[in-house]
Amino acid sequence: MSMHAPPVPPLAATAPTTSDVPTMDVDPFSDEVLVDPLPFHEALRETGPLVLLERYGIYGMGRYEEVHAALVDWQGFQSAAGVGLSNFRRETPWRPPSLLLETDPPHHDAPRHVLEPILAPRSLRRLRERWAAAAETFVDELLEREEVDAVRDIAETFPLRVFPDAVGLPQEGRQHLLPYGDHLFNAFGPDNHLVEKGKARIGAIAASVDAQCRRDVLSPDGFGAQIWAAADRGDITHAQAPTIVRSLLSAGVDTTVHALGGVLQGFLRFPDQWQVLRAQPSRARVAFDEAIRWESPVQTFFRTATRDIAVAGGVVPEGEKILMFLGSANHDPRRWHDPDRFDLDRDPSGHVGFGMGIHQCVGQHVARLEAESLLHALARRVERIEPAGEPRRHLNNTMRAWASMPVRLVAA
Repeated sequence: MSMHAPPVPPLAATAPTTSDVPTMDVDPFSDEVLVDPLPFHEALRETGPLVLLERYGIYGMGRYEEVHAALVDWQGFQSAAGVGLSNFRRETPWRPPSLLLETDPPHHDAPRHVLEPILAPRSLRRLRERWAAAAETFVDELLEREEVDAVRDIAETFPLRVFPDAVGLPQEGRQHLLPYGDHLFNAFGPDNHLVEKGKARIGAIAASVDAQCRRDVLSPDGFGAQIWAAADRGDITHAQAPTIVRSLLSAGVDTTVHALGGVLQGFLRFPDQWQVLRAQPSRARVAFDEAIRWESPVQTFFRTATRDIAVAGGVVPEGEKILMFLGSANHDPRRWHDPDRFDLDRDPSGHVGFGMGIHQCVGQHVARLEAESLLHALARRVERIEPAGEPRRHLNNTMRAWASMPVRLVAA
């Protein structure tokens, strides 16, 4: 007779269930959270690696490890059902889905392969001198004024000077780019008052943006013309070309604007870091990426489970939405030391502010070059950036943004 008891199965052998997921009854799209999401993010991370957000019946992730894993798992968490709260399996999207953000392989492959070489660092070399000169002229103009609004006069103005020209857009209609992007990123969230305020104008604005993507209005030497040339080669269809140009306009303006607002706010909050940049302007790129981590202009993205997926002791059922809090992951103390500090001595390269995996932002090198050009010019000419009034947040369901940031630029 054996004296040994039968082996006990390990705990991991018990399949996790949806009942193992803790819940939170907080609206992450409330004005209070959008103004200052950091307290909610901390509560979300401490509640668990996977949390059921009862208000919308969706699953939330706020810790770096789980957010990163979900971003790279396009097979398990698809983008094709929409990267917003709306589930394209059950609802009709308000506009034709993006061929980059809202598709998965194989449909995602051709548009991505067309854009990658057009927006690669090597291809952008021809713009470096032009944008550096534009930044020098721009800073000259800023220094003629005693005070400026760092949002309206800097973060919004410089990208809209250089980026539309690089795409090859006509002058007519450029004023619609920021309102279009604002509504687009609002529409990724619930149908709240932020979405409602844009509905009256979005039809005309969207029509204007679509018109700017036509071949006949684009200049022959910009990104847009290169996309249409790819259609002529058969790399994409001619029907896809304007939608891919539109992706550049919807994702390439607001994100850069709000990232620049974030980096300027970082220097206001941590003025010692401005002196670090002045001493070493080569750190401009690090400063921009640290701002993407610290401010996280794109705060959230949704995915949809393609099957029942176990996540850290819980289960996301097939067909259900997950909400990845990129801003929370970028402040997770499990991954980042002193995460609430804007610090140019940090290596921010692991941040998820541009996404991760096959859907990582294809235009990130363009945004970095815009920021690098501007920050180099400012660092050479501006001794201090001082607050000249209270900054004010701009609320958006997806973006962390500023509406106003009065500053005083003290010339070197």
